[in-house]
Amino acid sequence: MEKTVLVETSARHVHVTQEALETLFGAGYELTKKKDLSQPGQFACEERVQVIGEKSSFPAVSILGPVRPDCQVEISASDARAIGVKAPVRESGDIAGSGACKLVGPKGEVELKEGVIIAKRHIHMTPEDAEKYGLKDKQVVSVKIESAERSLIFGDTVVRVSPKFSLAMHIDTDEANAVLAPAGVMGIILD
Repeated sequence: MEKTVLVETSARHVHVTQEALETLFGAGYELTKKKDLSQPGQFACEERVQVIGEKSSFPAVSILGPVRPDCQVEISASDARAIGVKAPVRESGDIAGSGACKLVGPKGEVELKEGVIIAKRHIHMTPEDAEKYGLKDKQVVSVKIESAERSLIFGDTVVRVSPKFSLAMHIDTDEANAVLAPAGVMGIILD
């Protein structure tokens, strides 16, 4: 059986705490949903913030909701070099000792001493998907992505299993550009 998975490109984005959101946008502020994302309960917001590094900045980076327990900025390796941030490759939520930056909103600023990462490529799947594919949570697999001119096999892809997930692989913009991945491209999970 071929183990296929939809591959989605995750562009640079920011996750914020309620406290940071209120510092950036004002007391009592709530995120404004722009559109739902593929993972249940996750959404892109109308709100954008400036992300400032040592060398440069990105003026309008999307916030993804809902609010989280910790602030996290997810960028590509190219982004990190461009703004002068040392961002390690990490799974989402693993921010201890990661990169630093400043977030600027219309009402205030938040200095992050850590929280900037390059998201480790990963596959979201339900327990049913994992059973069907013979995979388990935290297993590391390779995924082959075919394209007209730059087919690639991505190794070091972490499987993340939760009943809250929907089956999809997430890669960053550098990875998507490397394979010239069109929207809706499918990958094949290799063991």
